[in-house]
Amino acid sequence: MDGNVSCDIPARMAVGPRPSRVLIVSLLAAPVGLAAGVAAWGLYALIGLISNLVFYQRWAIRLPGLQGHLLGLLVVVVPAAGGAIVGLMARYGSRAIRGHGIPEAMEAVLLHRSRIAPRVAVLKPLSAAVAIGTGGPFGAEGPIIQTGGALGSLLGQLIHTTAPERKTLLACGAAAGMAATFGTPIAAVILALELLLFEFKPRSFIPLVIAGSLATSVRFALMGRGPMFAVGPMDFDRPAALPFYVILGLLCGLAAVVFTRALYGVEDLFGRLPIGDTWWPAIGGLGLGFIGLCVPRVLGVGYDTISDILDQRLALSMLLAILLFKSLALLVSLGSGTSGGLLAPMFMTGAALGGAFARIVDALFPVAGLHPGAFALLGMAAMFGAAARAPFALIVFAFELTRNYDSILALMLTCIVAHAVALALMRDSIMTEKLARRGLRVHQEFEVDVDRQVRVEEVMDRDPAPIPASMSLAELSDRIARADPEVVRHQALPLLDEAGRLCGLVTRGDLMRAWRRGGDTARAVREVGCRRLLVAYPDETLHEALNRMLRHDIGRLPVVARDDPGRLVGYLGRGQVLQARRRRIEEEERLERGWLGVESAATGSSPRGRHGGPGGKAIF
Repeated sequence: MDGNVSCDIPARMAVGPRPSRVLIVSLLAAPVGLAAGVAAWGLYALIGLISNLVFYQRWAIRLPGLQGHLLGLLVVVVPAAGGAIVGLMARYGSRAIRGHGIPEAMEAVLLHRSRIAPRVAVLKPLSAAVAIGTGGPFGAEGPIIQTGGALGSLLGQLIHTTAPERKTLLACGAAAGMAATFGTPIAAVILALELLLFEFKPRSFIPLVIAGSLATSVRFALMGRGPMFAVGPMDFDRPAALPFYVILGLLCGLAAVVFTRALYGVEDLFGRLPIGDTWWPAIGGLGLGFIGLCVPRVLGVGYDTISDILDQRLALSMLLAILLFKSLALLVSLGSGTSGGLLAPMFMTGAALGGAFARIVDALFPVAGLHPGAFALLGMAAMFGAAARAPFALIVFAFELTRNYDSILALMLTCIVAHAVALALMRDSIMTEKLARRGLRVHQEFEVDVDRQVRVEEVMDRDPAPIPASMSLAELSDRIARADPEVVRHQALPLLDEAGRLCGLVTRGDLMRAWRRGGDTARAVREVGCRRLLVAYPDETLHEALNRMLRHDIGRLPVVARDDPGRLVGYLGRGQVLQARRRRIEEEERLERGWLGVESAATGSSPRGRHGGPGGKAIF
């Protein structure tokens, strides 16, 4: 960090991708979206084929409802057989096929520079088709999201791309998979932003929209324009229902927390079994078979059951049975480490919770007049939104399903209340808990980087303590030995020529190297310092200056006037960079006097004076 820097790169360097790169990634997003759309249709066809062959002994690709299956008592062993096949595929193929897909895509983004192995793109949909086709209580959307992400990642590995560009392509495939599944392109884009990209930039947003739009077009062409769930007319325009929206939000938030903890608790129980994890999915499948024998509606994808709940075609007793046994079936199956999606089963349990809540309230308070279908939709969105920490995506998702503007207020209120409950009671989401157990903390909050909001002139040291370039090495060393405050304030000292203009920079590392080499100590410091400098300008952002420092592995920049590069106006070092973040911390912790005139104390201790000099001024 203290070596000489010699380069001719302009001080105001471009930060972020060039427009041409954004255009290239946007063009690449198109085939990713088309491929993910076709892959979604192919996976649904494969699941439908296996389900029809296994449960009805017929050749068809349309997804069937499994509550009227023809297997009788054999339904107990069929999911176990499917689980055994998935376990063997995971052992001899890839362990990445385990789970519900989205955490695995997040792990690829955060740990593997968005690289997904090619075999995952093949094995994940195959394993999901086997698991779901033999009765697994999963949705296909999680595997499709991971498969689409794998396609985007593979394209990013096939050609020359940066890691952020590859991440964008992975997210494009994931968003395209969800858009092709449900026909909800806006929600798919938002979900990818919330769960995979953790950013909102043109380089990511534009390709996502392209991929999601094309995938939705493929869905319309291959699977029809109708929504995944049949949603009839719903009545949200009831001001008296507002308190019940809040109560439902509380229930959905609690249900999300209980389900998340139960899921990972079941995973822990499987981890204690005295047999290898290859056979865990078979054991989970056996448990699922017994549950399915009692309540056949818990088997399979269950999109028809979700439609029945939304259209109010199920009695209260069946709603309660689905809420209990679908949750139990999902916990046993997914906790065993098999392959399948989490969205559809949580949609079913959330819808059952909302519909049952409305029916119970109407039975107790007939004057309430709640609409069970509307509350089912609210529960469906709120429960998964709270569990996944993606409330905005689920609000938009439910709105895209209904296309009913009156639903917006109810969706926002219910989803946000449920989200607040989950935030208060659960540190990690159902998506990130698995990663947290592996030591990876995922920050899912969007916030503006303080470095992009602060200008250099706001934090720079306006007294840079320059020294004459003609000063001898012996004199400078003597002043450092005497701890002269004018020369020990910074790790580097700007050099001024006879006219008082910036002509170089000398660091303590330069001085040490000069002393180790020996020679004439009467030499001027300009002979051992750096003469060709990178500089910062007062009006540029701290982000631009900091990027320059990091790119060239230097720890400080002299600040010069933009209209006169030889006029030194300040010094920017590590300490000044940290001041901006310290100021943000103080702003978040300090309570200011309100209009009521009540004195408020700071909520946290200020870092001032803890590691710095007088007045909190850090010395570096």
